[in-house]
Amino acid sequence: MTRSSRIAIIGAGLGGATAGALLQRAGFEVRLYEQAQTFERIGAGIHVSANVMKVLRLLEAEKRLSSIGIHPDTFTSRKWDTGEILFELPLGSLGERQYGASYITVHRSDLHAAILEKVLPDSVEFGKRLADVKIDRGIAQLSFADGSSAEADIVIGADGVNSRLREAVVGPRKARFIGAVAHRAIYPSSLLDGLEVRNCTKWWGPNSHILIYFIEQSRNEIYLVTSAKGEWRSPASWEYCDRDEVLRAFDGFHPEVRTVIERAPQLTKWPILDVEPLEKWTEGPLVLIGDACHAMTPYMASGAAMAIEDAAVLVRCLVQSGDQATAFGLYEATRKPRVRKVQQISAENTFLRLPTDPSWVFGYDAATIPLGAYTP
Repeated sequence: MTRSSRIAIIGAGLGGATAGALLQRAGFEVRLYEQAQTFERIGAGIHVSANVMKVLRLLEAEKRLSSIGIHPDTFTSRKWDTGEILFELPLGSLGERQYGASYITVHRSDLHAAILEKVLPDSVEFGKRLADVKIDRGIAQLSFADGSSAEADIVIGADGVNSRLREAVVGPRKARFIGAVAHRAIYPSSLLDGLEVRNCTKWWGPNSHILIYFIEQSRNEIYLVTSAKGEWRSPASWEYCDRDEVLRAFDGFHPEVRTVIERAPQLTKWPILDVEPLEKWTEGPLVLIGDACHAMTPYMASGAAMAIEDAAVLVRCLVQSGDQATAFGLYEATRKPRVRKVQQISAENTFLRLPTDPSWVFGYDAATIPLGAYTP
């Protein structure tokens, strides 16, 4: 691929920003088009596992994020009612030696900011919602809802679960509601009034679960995220919810869980969506990454990780290939088997419940994985 190729990235979230930063480091001409008017500090935590930290290392962002997030000593799985420990995965320095990088939990916005600051600031355009894309003699013609337009030799669709570019690649393919909702809250840990809470715990119930962890080294903020059966009829992507609704969903759970919910000043509710596996991720000059092509349940805490890995592998393919078709073929061949395995196991919601070796997830290195061959 020539460095003069014009590359447009639709979406400047975690995957899009990673792709943009890595492409610019490789000398490509890149513009990112983000539909939001600005990025807000949305109330969500995120797991940054070793496989993601290795990509941040490529961006020279690993140290900064590592200094912000908390390094849990274990990931603990506990039974929903008795609190019995089902499994403890050692992390901390032991995990760092085993997987090649550290494992942290952090505010999602801090992860995004650490990546986005590696993108040239004048290369990001806000308020650009993609309305249409047409291909004319191999060139993508992009039209945006504000009436503006752009051309690109390559278009990377990083526009999320409701991707507009996905439709241009495979036709109409809507995200699916899986019949479950997630409740979220972030709040000062001082509101726990001294309640002892481990750094990172997943409580497993018969038909629901809740994950509770800190998102700062200071342990000043705590985050909870749940999954419980529910309905979703709202056209909005999320809404506020009543604390009693969440407590009813977790009736009978251990007192520690119920206390963490009770102390939350405000809770939100989100539909859990996925996308049925696509037969292809590319079409002509168009290529999809992240949720645009493989949105998955959040039960392995790996959706963002897969998007960031996608970005790193795609950039390697573009750098090392002589033409676009070869690059895209290598990208799909390298990423599809891994992503489909993660999608399947995430949907089963069994990962780390009982003794598990997660080396195939956390040990993955997008910078060195052989291109075009499946290495789990």
